[in-house]
Amino acid sequence: MKNILFFGNSLTAGYGLSPSESFPALIQKKIDSLQLPYKAINAGLSGETSAGGKNRIDWLLRQPVDVFVLELGANDGLRGIPPAETKKNLQAIVDKVKAKYPQAKLVMAGMEVPSSMGGRYASEFRVIFRQLATENNMALVPFLLEGVGGERHLNQQDGVHPTAAGQKILAENVWAVLKDVL
Repeated sequence: MKNILFFGNSLTAGYGLSPSESFPALIQKKIDSLQLPYKAINAGLSGETSAGGKNRIDWLLRQPVDVFVLELGANDGLRGIPPAETKKNLQAIVDKVKAKYPQAKLVMAGMEVPSSMGGRYASEFRVIFRQLATENNMALVPFLLEGVGGERHLNQQDGVHPTAAGQKILAENVWAVLKDVL
């Protein structure tokens, strides 16, 4: 059995939902239905920033990691953290995974912030995920929240966290890329 580590924030954790409704759990159901030898590990932590993730990753790398899915940065974006700093932190996380598990396959979940954060900031923020994926030979989910972000009926009352129906779309967005990695 090989491990897929989903490392992220509340979007990965499935904030406000039961654990079985999170996109990593939905991907596990897909994996099981296809009888693939993978176990999805949900290491999502609500409120996590790229800096927090950089500090937390070592503990999670105590277990074998065959596929690493990185979903961090949204909280940085909402806090207006400079994109260069977020990129540096995400690179540090990738470096730690590569150092411990050089054979691990890597997937980056791209993120965007609302244009209300400022057009220049939003565009600078958006490109770091593609840059990191390219520089580190990672598969890229272009925008994790594609089809969900800004869709009121697919998000909880806070307008930020996907509903169970929204998480199903996130699972489809990730699976579209992950299936070719497995």
